[in-house]
Formats: sequence, structure tokens, C-alpha cells
Amino acid sequence: MLKKDEKKNEKKRERDIEKLVKKLTLDEKIAMIHGASLFRSGAVERLGIPAIETSDGPMGVRAEFMDDRWIPSGNEDDMVSYLPSNSALASSWNTELARDMGHVLGAEARGRGKDVILAPGINIKRDPLCGRNFEYMSEDPALTRALAVPFIQGVQENDVAACVKHFAANVQETDRQMVDEQIDDRTLYELYLPAFKAAVQEAGAYSIMGAYNKINGTHCCENKRLLDEILRKEWSFDGAVISDWGGVHKTKETAECSMDLEMSVFPDFDEYKLANPLKELIEKGEVSVDAVDAKVRNLLRMMYRLKMIGPKKDSREAGAYNAPKHREAVLRTAQESMILLKNEKHTLPLDAKKIKKLLVIGANAATLHSNGGGSAEIKALYEICPLAGLKMYLGGNTKVEYAQGYYVPKVEKDGGENWQATSVMEDGDSEIGKAVRDEAHENENNRRGDEERLAKLEREKTEIHEKNEKLFAEALEAAKDADAVIFVGGLNHELDIEGFDRPDMKLPYEQDLLIEALLKVRKDTILTFVGGSPVEMPWREQAQAILWSYYAGMETGTALAQIIFGDVNPSGKLAETFPVRYEDCVTAKNGQFGKWGKIALEEGLYCGYRYYDRQRIKPAFCFGYGLSYTDFEYSGLTLKAEKGKNVKLTFSVKNIGKRAGAETAQIYIAPIAAQVDRPDKELKAFAKVEVGAGRSKKISLTLKPEDFAYFDEQIHGFVADAGDYEILVGASSEDIRLRGIATLS
Repeated sequence: MLKKDEKKNEKKRERDIEKLVKKLTLDEKIAMIHGASLFRSGAVERLGIPAIETSDGPMGVRAEFMDDRWIPSGNEDDMVSYLPSNSALASSWNTELARDMGHVLGAEARGRGKDVILAPGINIKRDPLCGRNFEYMSEDPALTRALAVPFIQGVQENDVAACVKHFAANVQETDRQMVDEQIDDRTLYELYLPAFKAAVQEAGAYSIMGAYNKINGTHCCENKRLLDEILRKEWSFDGAVISDWGGVHKTKETAECSMDLEMSVFPDFDEYKLANPLKELIEKGEVSVDAVDAKVRNLLRMMYRLKMIGPKKDSREAGAYNAPKHREAVLRTAQESMILLKNEKHTLPLDAKKIKKLLVIGANAATLHSNGGGSAEIKALYEICPLAGLKMYLGGNTKVEYAQGYYVPKVEKDGGENWQATSVMEDGDSEIGKAVRDEAHENENNRRGDEERLAKLEREKTEIHEKNEKLFAEALEAAKDADAVIFVGGLNHELDIEGFDRPDMKLPYEQDLLIEALLKVRKDTILTFVGGSPVEMPWREQAQAILWSYYAGMETGTALAQIIFGDVNPSGKLAETFPVRYEDCVTAKNGQFGKWGKIALEEGLYCGYRYYDRQRIKPAFCFGYGLSYTDFEYSGLTLKAEKGKNVKLTFSVKNIGKRAGAETAQIYIAPIAAQVDRPDKELKAFAKVEVGAGRSKKISLTLKPEDFAYFDEQIHGFVADAGDYEILVGASSEDIRLRGIATLS
């Protein structure tokens, strides 16, 4: 009965949409399909059609800006909860937390009056130097898919559209608006599209954001193959497609493909490609009004689903921001996101009662990260840095001393003009900026910006070295008589940032030199890091304890202290591989990353752990890896195939330690005698379980035929070949505990 009612409601909705389309004038239709301010579409008040209010971002709802300037509006009512980055969320391997974080983001967006939140970012991490990797989840499509679906559902239950980005294969920031990626279909369908497909077909995403880059010669925002054939036809998507800000380049091509709403970074709104230039083409008869009508329908359909228009508009969710329960959810996620990489001699957890003097070393201990990173920046209600978290935890009976340890050059702010406009402005432009319309000129302008930034980083090295001599000496001297020493280092949003890729995989600011010296003075120094991407750790063999945190949100310091002192048992696991050195990466070897003009994804399927497996390269820390303060034992794997369809597997995880903990069991499939080239193994399922000390949990999972399939370019579809497949159950991609054989008929 429910399905009949749903179909009836859908038919009524479509009839209502058609009535509105017929009432709209051409000017009104065109107003709806391009920005009327930096974050708002055009409204049609005459017919009760409101503007679509959008906002970044992935780690919280961004501050309010003036309509036509990248300058904050100046109010103090737009402070919000600072959420863990997608990299942190993915490290939790917890689908329930993914839904919680989506719900918090959706509720806060709605509470701020937004209709569309530009999140989540679900691009695959192809190279550890990509500047926006902190915004993305994983190098693996199955893990990304599993977390993206509940996240999107959590957002949209607040009557806010998730705008899933960046469609598709946004894998580098260098030359980001012009880079042309050469990708074969099998790689595209197996690695870079699965999470987007699930966002559409499983999560029911209301909107998708087109990426900046080109794929096989055509910009994503005017790519008929990507937007019409794959997204609309193959996946049956009927929601709205929104361009990345400035991602539209050609009027006719964009008008004639499924790009519904053009947004950009410039205030010349009437000159957007889908504004006056489109009207001129329609009046000349070069573009049909039908193309505009299709876009308007998609936008109206999204509005109906959000209760912006239609019979349910009076029952739309109001949302809320900075609610106490939001902060609690952020803390839970931060706790589960942190990854214990090493813990020799049971260095952790520390006993707070035995520490009268704690020394904390490192600039990241006292650094706030919420206000950086590009479009991920927000005005946080508060942010607890690691130093504050440790002091708050220990209280006044423990003396906590702080040594900066290493020097970080201060960043000069540019008078309030936002980087998004200035990054593509030409020399001599006004403060508003003039759009760089010529692609070759834009390419050169951006290249110059990259070169200037690298030159600046190089110039700073001398200043850093001179300052560090004194800071190193102070930290090393203070470390000698402390009861415990905690180093907090890592990256920041000068390196993890939209618009630029990192120059290398090394820790900045000479941190490696400080760590090596520190370990000679105090071999029991606890090394902790905050960052958005893997770093080289040349001293890792000498270290006893290493704790890694991605940007974990407003409660980072609280969670870090709780883990260090044992109130929380760490359960995070890596959602990406940490190579020993950058030269071990496939993209470093093939040279197809960070280039200008064109890159070829020559590695194909062999991205991340798939590459390290095939080449037998040992990483520093493998995909899926993470330690606990307890130990787990796996046993009793049984497999049951249901007439060549689903494969059901059960096994048990026992906590053989003395304290409760959580374990993430990972299921990999390895084809035996594969008929085509396939990776050695691929993640297909996982389960995170809480297990009390001395207790066991039984885990049951189901593998479907599509989990065994690969993309066959000849038939343009997925195929699961008959035969034997090894089922691997592990605590990481390298730590396989149980094995079994499943046979597909």
C-alpha cells in the first residue's frame, strides 16, 4: 500500500512541477539555474519559488559571506560545531558514527537556514600528496561507499540536500581546473565511481557536485558521458547537479548536458555561462528552451524533496546548531578515529597518578585547525587543542609544561579578501576580481600561483632553521627531568589545503630532526600527530609509541587525552596506506601526479594497498591497521554459498586481554585462477564490534555476487566469473587471521 501511495505522490509532484515550468518565463528559468550571489541561486518570488541557499562544507557549516564579496559578513552568530574531517571519520570504520556525523552536519546546516550542504567529499585518495585528501575518506571504494551512504542519509533526514562531491575522479589540486585525466572504463567503474553510484542508488542523494577536472578530454561539468549517460541513464538519478564553483567553462555544452545549477567565485552573476550568454544562444536558436526546462525540473524536484515548495513546506525540519548532543557525537567520533600505530613495552596508556610533571612539545599541541583548509574552513564555536585537552584532563595536581619545539612561520592574512577569488584573479584586477575567461591564461595564472607558493616555502626554510636551533635546545633540556614527555606534531592547513598539493611527504618545519634528537634524550617520548595525509616516519623504528589523529574536530584535545591516559581504548584503523617513503607510491614511480595539462592514470586498478600487494612493497603501516590496548583472537570461520548467489560467512572475535575494546574485522576477496587481471585482494565488507574483556562476539556478514565482480569493458557491465574465491578475514590488509574458499557457480 505504501508503494502505491509513494507512486501516487510522485505523479502528483511531477504534475505540479510541470505546471510551474509552464508558468515560468525564460528569464525566470535562467535566473533559477545560475548563482544570484556567491552561495545562492535566483528565486522566483512571483510563483513562490525560493532561492536555493548553499554552504560549504565537509567539517561544519561555513561562515556567512557577503553576497558579492568573499568577505565574511562580520556577524558572530555563525559559529558552529567543528566536525571531524572525512579522513578522521573513515578511520573509525563505524557506519553508525557516519550517520551521526551526517545528521549533525545536516541539522546545523538546516539550523543556519541552508538548503544544500556541499558535502561529503568521497573522491578516492590516489596519491598521499593531494592537498584535499583530508576532506576525503579512503583509498578504497568499498570503505568509502559503506561510510558515505549513512552519512548522506544522516544529512538528508534534516530536509537538507547532501551535495556529494566531486563527480568524478578529483584526484589532484595542481592545475585543478584544467587537468585532463586519462582514465579507462574499468578503472573508472571499479575505483572512482562506486561510491557515487551508491550515493545515488542506496543513499538517495538529492544533489551531486560536478568536479573541476576533465576526464578524457572533457570538463566534468559539461561531460555528457559522465552526467547524461552514467549519472542519469545508467543510475537513474533525477536530482540536481550543481557545478563546483567556477567549474563551468562553455555555455552550449553545459546547457545541453545535465548540469542544472552553475555556481562560481565571481560576482558578475549575469555573465555566468548559464545566464545572459545562454539567453543569447536560445534567442539565436542555437540552444533549445527544452534544455533549460530539464534543469528547472531537476531543481524543483529537489526543492519538493526538501519541502521548500509543495504541500509539505510547513512541516520542514527547523534544524539546530551548536546543540550539546552534537558536541557529544563529535567527541565519540574523535575517540574512535584516532589510530594507535605503535605501542612497544605498553608505553600507553599513561598512569595519570604517577605523573607530577608532564612536558608537552610541539607547535601542533597549541594549534587550532578549524579556520583553515580552503572551503573546509569554519568559525568553530570552540576547538580544544591537544595541549588544552591534556591540561583539562589532568587538572591542577599535575604540572604541565609546554615547549613549542619547532617554529611555524606565521601566515599573513590578505585583508579579508578570500583566497577563492584571489586564486584565479589576474594581476591588476579590482578587489571584486575579473573572471579569467581564457583557459590558457587561467592555466598560466594558476601555475604562477603554485610556483610562488613553492618559492615561499623554500624561502621560509632558512628562517625555520635559525629559529629551531633555540627551540630544539629548550625542548630537549626540558625533557630530561619530566615524568613523561608527549610530542604533538604533524601537518596543518598550510599543507593540507584546497588548491595546492603538498611538495613532499615529509614532516615540515624540521620535525624529523627534533624527533630524532628527542628520542635520544627520552626514548619513551610519546609521539602524537595531527594531520590530513600520510607522512614519512624515518624514526619509527626507534619510537615506542605513535598515535595518529586526522583533524578530529572540536574535541580533538579531549579525545587525545582520554586515549593517552586510558579512559578510552583506541579503535581507529587506517583507511589509507602509510608508505615508508613517497618514492614507494605508484604515482611517484609513474610520474602521473601533480603534472600540468594531462595525466594518465596508468596504474589502473592498482591504487593504494592493491599496488603494494602486487609489487610486494612493505609499507610503514598498511591499510586497515590500528592497535588497541587489548588483543583479539579470531576463530570459527564458516562459509555458506546459496546456489551461486550470496555467500554467508560467520566467525567469532574474542577479546583475550584485560580490558574492553572494539575491533574492526575486515573481509577481503582474493580470486583463485582469475580469468582476467585482478588485484591480489580487495576489501568487500567489514564489521566493527565492541567486545568485553574475556568475551566473544559472533559476526555474520553476507557477500553478494557484485562483491565478486569486475567491470567488463566489452559488455559494459560487471561480471562475476564462476570459480573459487579465497575469503580472507583480517585485522588489517596484512594481518589475515582466517581463510576460507567460496565457490561461485
